[in-house]
Amino acid sequence: MSVDITELVRLRAERPEAIAEAAARRTRRPLLNDSGRLMIVAADHPARGALGVGGNRMAMANRAGLLERLVLALSRPGVDGVLATADILDDLLLLGALDGKVVMGSMNRGGLQGASFELDDRFTGHRPEDIERLGFDAGKLLLRVDYADPGSLTTMESTARAIDDMAARRLPVFVEPFISGRTTEGKVVNDLSAEAVTRSIAIASGLGGSSAYTWLKVPVCDNPDDMGEVMAASTLPAVLLGGEVGDDQDGAYEKWRGALQLPTVRGLVVGRSLLYPADGDVAAAVDTAVGLL
Repeated sequence: MSVDITELVRLRAERPEAIAEAAARRTRRPLLNDSGRLMIVAADHPARGALGVGGNRMAMANRAGLLERLVLALSRPGVDGVLATADILDDLLLLGALDGKVVMGSMNRGGLQGASFELDDRFTGHRPEDIERLGFDAGKLLLRVDYADPGSLTTMESTARAIDDMAARRLPVFVEPFISGRTTEGKVVNDLSAEAVTRSIAIASGLGGSSAYTWLKVPVCDNPDDMGEVMAASTLPAVLLGGEVGDDQDGAYEKWRGALQLPTVRGLVVGRSLLYPADGDVAAAVDTAVGLL
């Protein structure tokens, strides 16, 4: 599908209420269908200034190109929905691409990639009331904990209150936890050792006054063979995140395939590696990922 940017801009300029109207018309579905599995395409990276894919630092900078890839991915059989920030979801609503799909709003995008305040990931995206008002189906938040950064406590507290607000509305919230730190050069890195991922899951699972609507969004750890023990740290349902894949797409598929057999793992939330695959074939990358489920 070719996206008509001129028409999108016209609607935004002349009829901004068209977004709310499209949200009200949207055909909704349960979070889980009969298979009990979830395949979500993620596109919330740009709002954090994370535009790069592989060696191309500005791969996601062209909005028309990103939207065309998203519309194509959402049209593939077995794709359940999308995770994105308000600007992208508003575009997809106007394009009519969200009917019958799970829509997840990205909640905290304040920790801009490469910024001195990157780990202060404040809630600058969807609020629980926005997700409820627009009839969206879930929210997602990022929780990076740096044991050397006292500000991580503020992030944890904000995350807990967001979980409470979502639970009060009976809306699922997907928590993406990491144990993080800074290199000597100041770059934020996530610890993907089995011990660190296990600890992050344990921390995230205990946040808030209720875990009834909390899901986890977790990476495959450095040694995929350890994922059984890692995921045993919680009974919360979980999805696997894609992250940076690079040229070894087949290796990533194998990592996901093994972890998807674990009892708490219910699906995949993958973004750049499916929307911008090394060979450029978005449909084939998405179909292969769906096949893993």
